[in-house]
Amino acid sequence: MATEPVRALEAVHRVNAPELPLTGIRVVDLSTWIAGAYCTKLLADGGAEIVKVEAPGGDPLRKWSSSSAVIPPGDDGALFNFLNASKQSVVVDPDKADDDARLDELLRSADAVVWSHGPELRDDVARAPDGILGAHPHLVVTSITPFGLDGPWSEKPATEFTLQAWAGGLIGIARGTPDRAPAHVGGQVGAWLAGAFAVIGTLAALRRGHPGGELVDVSMLEAAATCLTYYPVTFRDQLGHPMRKRRYVPTPGVEAASDGLVGLGCGTGQQWLDFCVMVGHPEWMDDPRLYLERSALAPTIAAWAAERTMAEVLDEASAFRIPNAPIVNGANAATFEHFRHRQTFVTNPRDGALNPGPPFRLSSTSLRPPTPAPRLGEQSVLPRQRVQTAERPRRDLPFSGLRVLDMTAYWAGPFVGHVLALLGADVIHLESATRPDGVRLVGGVPQTEELFWEQGPIFAALNTNKRGLTLDFSDPRGADLVRRFVTTCDVVVENYTPRALDNSGLDYESLREVRPDLVMVRMPGFGLDGPWRDHPAFAFIIEDASGLTWLTGHPDELPLEPYCLGDPNAGLHALIGLQLALAHRDRTGEGCLVEATMVDAALNITAEQVIEHSAYGSFVTRTGNRGPMAAPQNLYQAAGVDEWGRDDVWVAIAVATDEQWFGLRRALGEPAWAMEPQYNAMDGRRKGHDTIDARLQAWCRAREADDIVGRLWDAGVPVARVMLPHRQVDLTQLDFRGFFEEVDHPVTGTSRCSTLPMRFSRSPGPMHVRHAPLLGEHNVELLSELGLDPEEIDALEADGIIGRSLVHER
Repeated sequence: MATEPVRALEAVHRVNAPELPLTGIRVVDLSTWIAGAYCTKLLADGGAEIVKVEAPGGDPLRKWSSSSAVIPPGDDGALFNFLNASKQSVVVDPDKADDDARLDELLRSADAVVWSHGPELRDDVARAPDGILGAHPHLVVTSITPFGLDGPWSEKPATEFTLQAWAGGLIGIARGTPDRAPAHVGGQVGAWLAGAFAVIGTLAALRRGHPGGELVDVSMLEAAATCLTYYPVTFRDQLGHPMRKRRYVPTPGVEAASDGLVGLGCGTGQQWLDFCVMVGHPEWMDDPRLYLERSALAPTIAAWAAERTMAEVLDEASAFRIPNAPIVNGANAATFEHFRHRQTFVTNPRDGALNPGPPFRLSSTSLRPPTPAPRLGEQSVLPRQRVQTAERPRRDLPFSGLRVLDMTAYWAGPFVGHVLALLGADVIHLESATRPDGVRLVGGVPQTEELFWEQGPIFAALNTNKRGLTLDFSDPRGADLVRRFVTTCDVVVENYTPRALDNSGLDYESLREVRPDLVMVRMPGFGLDGPWRDHPAFAFIIEDASGLTWLTGHPDELPLEPYCLGDPNAGLHALIGLQLALAHRDRTGEGCLVEATMVDAALNITAEQVIEHSAYGSFVTRTGNRGPMAAPQNLYQAAGVDEWGRDDVWVAIAVATDEQWFGLRRALGEPAWAMEPQYNAMDGRRKGHDTIDARLQAWCRAREADDIVGRLWDAGVPVARVMLPHRQVDLTQLDFRGFFEEVDHPVTGTSRCSTLPMRFSRSPGPMHVRHAPLLGEHNVELLSELGLDPEEIDALEADGIIGRSLVHER
């Protein structure tokens, strides 16, 4: 219970506090665990008042440590203190009628509720999302569940581990060699990603306007499918084959220097050519096959790195503009000069542990400085009148009426515009005919094919609902047209390296001269300042520099880059920063620069590593496919072959509770080995994990994967078939929820594109309304809006300022 004087909610509401983007918004947190806590943490950072409602026993996260550190009685865990700073805690006993009535009063005073399954209070039917919205129809109710609130799997047991398996995220793009089991992405990333999506959904629903009242249904499975794979269904539909048929380790990738680990990568053809020169093997440039298959070169590259220190490898790579980063972990993260320069880590006001700072920075408004996380029941339930925010026009979709200039490429930046476009914004994707969005060319379509640049499946999946404009802003005439076009836009999003835009005179200070209330989102890899400012950043490098790589892989091997979520995670957090800036503009009419650094976003979802080391001296590292949430937890090979006839079929099993262990025993037929008393508790199962693994492997090897899944799910055990990424579309749960929609494209025909991992009750219709734009498809339409006549537009095309073809660039 509370160890400090009880304070009423009204007393801690600082009436004279400076206006923050979400000032006046009250959110009731009816969630447990990381996803809901991270959602409400980011809302609290933006200025919302968060009231955390707990049962008498408190949120289990209060006593959680991923390294099993002992948390003294009366104290709360360091992760809880990070996720719950600036919140308030009230205790509601569901067995007390007075408490139930006070909770209803609290809900009447709120604007939004964040909900997830949890003990006692949250499992009451009346407190389920539908029940809450029915009793309080003004509320935005955001639910976070493993599979979503409806569908054939909605009540099935699941864990972070099994959800990654179902989503295709265990195999991913590059997740280990095929001679052993694939490796999951460590660190409970799915929960953090779902929390970020929940923020976006909550703010989008609030933005929609009055009258309020909406259910936002977030699916953790769909979040994993979105962020842990690279649009594999669209890729397969459009090109007729999957992105890859076998797992592999990128070369170059994680390399061991003489004094530590570094990450190197080649995201473009030019970077590969430069890399060949850097390592002293220019002859590699003459073999075009090596651009796609370099595994045979791994020993030579490893020997080159081993002869150098980390600093020497990183300095040489930077000189050659090769993407690079040290392999960051919880012990070394705070030691790097770049993070010290940018004050990336801050001290928690409750326990003094190091925490990552907010994942974005806003120029014209503030984020809330964190105050100590509340003790259990520190506040009493004294609801206030709901603050009436300024009336906003009701919108058919949350971002209807918003125009966005999308000056981005590849995945992280376009992902921001894609979410906005799916939710109603008018998004114009800017490219040039000489330097198009590079993701148009991902997929290996030969440049001898007609319109090859229109056949990139990733571009097709990531840019639906947008319009396309080409302008070469390296030419002064093109830059001037960009500035003229900005006058018609509410938002500009860009993800070039910092110097690219600054050198073109299209930085924020320049653009606000023509559009004073402009909101601009800049998405540099490492920030607009600091020693790593100009380092090229691809998803894998951001993963290296944030701890995502360190936690992924088998403990007896070098870590593996997840090779995926560094990009979409950056896009998610940039979008949250943008929503806060828009809320500020709605309130004040003032524009804002949002600096949404990719590595800061990644450091937030790997916060446990730094927190555990700082608070407890614990060094969290990769454990293969085991994890802190369950025992046993692992991948087990099943009988049968995959679609290519290979003996490579796996199931994921994760026993997170004693009750699930008893269910597993029953499903196995209660063999003598499983009846050992020490296995009845989690600690005993951890100690006997090797023995349990061997027994489960023998049992699974004799059975088909679907049979294993059926038996264990029926017994209440979290289990999954390890799906090939392009087989996401075969999942009945995703089909039921309409996660994929068919999109017709004038060049490539019909393919299936994923939507968003959340459903809005007030927007039941399809999300995709048009295909991704052809190169320069809307040039005439958009330039005519600026007053250019047909002759002027033709002259721009003749001079190469605009264009609709890459033929002259073959």
